[in-house]
Order: sequence, then structure tokens, then C-alpha cells
Amino acid sequence: MSQLTRFNSEVFNNLIGMSTSPAYFIKPLHGEQLSGDFKVDIKENKQGFNIKAQIPGVHKEDIHVSVDGAIVTIQAEIKQLDEKTEGERVVRSECYYGSISRSFQLPAEADSSGTKAHYENGILHLNLPKRVGNKSKRIDVT
Repeated sequence: MSQLTRFNSEVFNNLIGMSTSPAYFIKPLHGEQLSGDFKVDIKENKQGFNIKAQIPGVHKEDIHVSVDGAIVTIQAEIKQLDEKTEGERVVRSECYYGSISRSFQLPAEADSSGTKAHYENGILHLNLPKRVGNKSKRIDVT
């Protein structure tokens, strides 16, 4: 009997990606390289879309959301605050400071004027109502 082994592609991709990524050769000044994306949950109902994005360690003032039709872009920046205190030295610094961004397409256009955003405990909640009316136009071929 043959034995099946579960292959973890993430481990393989990280291993291959390390040698081809510029970050393999150039390490950030503070901490590890910031993950290129963040986790989101997107739910659709009749009224619109509810998006939950996990973006820990960011101030709500440093999160920017843009909606262009069906394209939603979330950008966040974790700012570096180097404070020097007399008699203190950094023993270990694992916290990375930088920017992350993610864009995705919704199955229908959203109305950006009715969008509501709330950030609490590292979770961004977006309420995006669907755009009312169909902007597409049928074109008759003659």
C-alpha cells in the first residue's frame, strides 16, 4: 500500500521565495520582513458586502481604504518610532515597520459614498453597500 503524504506548499514557497526575494539579501533595519498581505473575510448579502480585515499593530489614522467600482484597496502603514532613552539599549527588535497594501475585486460594484469603516482591536470592519442601478448599456450591432 502506498502512503499518502500531505504536502505543505506554503513551506515550499517560502523556501524557494527566500532565495529569489530581494529581502533575502537585504534585511530590514528592525525586525522581520512584513508580510505582503493580510487576511480578509468577505461576505455578501442583498444590501452589500461586509469585509473583515486583520491588520494588527496599526493606528486607525494610518489605514486608508479606497473603493473604485468593484475594486477595493486597503493600505496600512506601521510607523517606526525610534525613541532614545538614556541608560537604555535595544536588546532585541522583532517588530517591523513599513507599509502593506491589498486590492481585490468584488463580484458587484460598491457605492463608495455609503461605505462605513470601523477599526477596533486590530480588525478593520468595512460595510460596502451595493451600487443601485446598472451602469451597463446594451449596444445593438447594426
